[in-house]
Amino acid sequence: MQDLNNKVAVVTGGASGIGRAMAERFAAAGMKIVLADIESAALEATAKEMRAAGVDIHTQLTDVSDGAAVDALAASTLDHFGAVHIVCNNAGVATAGPVWAMTEADWKFTIGVNLWGVIHGVRAFAPTMLEQDEGHFVNTASMAGLVCAPGMGVYNVTKHGVVALTETLFEDLRGQGSNVGTSVLCPAFVNTKIWDSQRNRPDALKNDAGKGDSETYENTKSTLKTVIEHAMPAAKVADAVHDAVLANRLYILTHSSSQESVAKRMGHIVSGENPTQGAPDLQSLLN
Repeated sequence: MQDLNNKVAVVTGGASGIGRAMAERFAAAGMKIVLADIESAALEATAKEMRAAGVDIHTQLTDVSDGAAVDALAASTLDHFGAVHIVCNNAGVATAGPVWAMTEADWKFTIGVNLWGVIHGVRAFAPTMLEQDEGHFVNTASMAGLVCAPGMGVYNVTKHGVVALTETLFEDLRGQGSNVGTSVLCPAFVNTKIWDSQRNRPDALKNDAGKGDSETYENTKSTLKTVIEHAMPAAKVADAVHDAVLANRLYILTHSSSQESVAKRMGHIVSGENPTQGAPDLQSLLN
């Protein structure tokens, strides 16, 4: 896509973080915005601020883990604006802990949002975009979709899934000769509220104290919050997304450390060698 003016962008997880930054960046390019989020108060507060800045915006309370809710988002978008051109499947949560300690609830919570949310978004919006033969998907993965840090097994699985889904979507669209494009966003640490993912965890998927992610979360929350608050601004990520859409670029890597980390992993795969012992240096993932 080259001309974004007066086109329609849908952003899930749009009330804060990378989602809000993408919505604001696309609005600055002249787009109409459909903002979706599971947090009603944050959603309306963000929409109010963007409307005050002159943005033509429509909101939809959406739980992306629920296929029917994403279908309703697609229907609401078409009812309100009559078209859809960019779909940012961005909503995400994080859980942490050794793979063997993670509970079934941890897996369901994280996969439901991070992977099923993207699956639902592609399924619900693709028919319209294919029919109009114009548009672009932006699926938010992570560097955790390209390299595997310890203690993030559930999160890593979901983000690798998003990368695989988006790469396959790229090939499927190309095989159809479609003008619809797709990108997978793989940032390292960004200044968002993902450290506080538990605020949106359904009661039915919460762990008892000391089990699964609950114990790790309480032990690491303050440290992770400090790290992320000093990470890359979300607006910088949004700029990279905007440019990738215009260039029809599949991979969006936002941090200078990314290429080296990915090349090292691929080198181990090709050579058949085991990964180098030790996790990546934390500071390197901030740059």
